[in-house]
Amino acid sequence: MTTQTVGTDAGDARITWHTASGARLVLAVGHGAGGGIEARDLQALAAALPAHGVTVALVEQPWRVAGKKVAPAPKTLDTGWRGVWPALAEPGLPVISGGRSAGARVACRTAAELGAHAVLALSFPLHPPGRPEKSRAGELLGAGVPTLVVQGGNDPFGRPAEFPPGDFGLVEVPYGDHGFAVPKRAQLTQERALEIVTGAVREWVVSLR
Repeated sequence: MTTQTVGTDAGDARITWHTASGARLVLAVGHGAGGGIEARDLQALAAALPAHGVTVALVEQPWRVAGKKVAPAPKTLDTGWRGVWPALAEPGLPVISGGRSAGARVACRTAAELGAHAVLALSFPLHPPGRPEKSRAGELLGAGVPTLVVQGGNDPFGRPAEFPPGDFGLVEVPYGDHGFAVPKRAQLTQERALEIVTGAVREWVVSLR
């Protein structure tokens, strides 16, 4: 694991590299508006995927690096992601643009212009909780590259059944909330929930051409 600081027009961002031996792809994953790269799903992917030839780059947006508590506007998040992209592409491998929650929106919005190989959307916030009329489906449907959504079955930002038809894969994590946490009464463990996330992503990555 190595850490790299990258200057962007939105401030300094930080990449934590989990490098695979003989890597064939880079999966770059950004965090959400309510947390950082310590999120359980991001850490699980960083631990699991390098053994399968995928280098995982966990990206901290400039506002997190600067110690701020509140995420900036979407335009500023996109600026930070664009600024990090040359460093993500530097290994010379195809880059999957990914993120959780707000980071998934960033990945979708910028994928085509940055030349992303594909998009991984973890806990895509289809709408604000309780506001299904405020749909962000257009961002997801406009990614323009192969896209996988991994969504908790009880995510208040959009349950799997709420997603519109589209040219993207959709994997449900049963009982999972927006952070893929499952209640103790659920018929699967937290460990198993994360295995569903990492297994789905691994299989999807292998299927990409």
